[in-house]
Amino acid sequence: MELKNSGVVQKISIRGFKSIRDCEIDLKNLNLIIGANGAGKSNFIQVFRMLYKMSMKSFTEYIKINGGANSFLYNGPKETQEIDMVLGFTSPNLYVKGLNLYKLNLKPTMNDNFVAGEYRKYELWNWWMYGQPGEESRLDEYKNEKSAVGHINRIGHFLYNSISDWMTYHFHDTSSFSPMRSFEIIEDFRSGLRFDAKNIAPFLLHLKNEHPRIYSEIVGAVRLVIPFFDDFRLDVQNFGEAEKVRLSWRQKGSDYPMQPYHLSDGSIRFICLVTALLQPRPPSAIVIDEPELGLHPDAIAILAELIQYAATRTQIIIATQSPALVDHFSIEDIIVANRKNGASVFERLDKKDFDVWLENYTVGDLWARNIIKGGPVYE
Repeated sequence: MELKNSGVVQKISIRGFKSIRDCEIDLKNLNLIIGANGAGKSNFIQVFRMLYKMSMKSFTEYIKINGGANSFLYNGPKETQEIDMVLGFTSPNLYVKGLNLYKLNLKPTMNDNFVAGEYRKYELWNWWMYGQPGEESRLDEYKNEKSAVGHINRIGHFLYNSISDWMTYHFHDTSSFSPMRSFEIIEDFRSGLRFDAKNIAPFLLHLKNEHPRIYSEIVGAVRLVIPFFDDFRLDVQNFGEAEKVRLSWRQKGSDYPMQPYHLSDGSIRFICLVTALLQPRPPSAIVIDEPELGLHPDAIAILAELIQYAATRTQIIIATQSPALVDHFSIEDIIVANRKNGASVFERLDKKDFDVWLENYTVGDLWARNIIKGGPVYE
């Protein structure tokens, strides 16, 4: 896996965040988080979204539009006074064996915001480097951090490159007026596929022109799920001074230009998922909450293959409620989210605990039968 200036998250601990009182878990290249509604899967995913926003200097805005600081504290401010997180990233230097560590402390303020205290160090050091706390993260300031000799990138540089390159995709809005069905300027492809696939049409047009092999793979995968689909049209139209494109396509046996509204919710969502997972330069981590929504079981099987392939190129973190999707993965890929004593807990499974069961059942069967304990908990 090629990550020249960033690293994979190998360890994460979270304390006091949303429904997570105290969590410590190892992560791999491929991570499927399963669990019942309300178990805490989405809160775990939200950690990655929040840290990404911090790297973009959008932390205060993110906290404000998501209910304010007190809504992020486990059981509210009376029980939790601050949030602590520690993330351990692999070093992009193959000869360096320790982890780059990022420690975050969030303390609520009187105006319902947070003051962020941030620390960074190389795992084998005995001391942390500490930045001045503030309501906005200093991750962006670390991106050019150099050593004392001035020409070697330091920990802050790699931390920023890792976190700022994450992408938490959210393709749930497939309504008639959703961004993915709308016109977008053709130049909107340079930062990769956007989190809501707003730029799906210009991004596909770019792939068709500059990465034809990958474009063909995307078209081929879509044809497997939508048999009547032939190819994208991606016709460019002039809007005054701007050229824009949207997701038009053609059907097999017809030259009639099909429009975005001719695609079902599941179909357009699958197109976005395929594009995200096959893109030529994937983010340092791809995070998706419930990618199986609206997909036929056959489409879920193809989605699973795409996820497994993407995990050979970058880190994948998926939250799912689909036994049909889980069926295509091994026990070692799974993290189970449960509620215990009112808090979300996360546990990575060990294959040897399920070897006897797996002789007769699939992984999805074991979850559906609650042998893998990931069902509703009544408190």
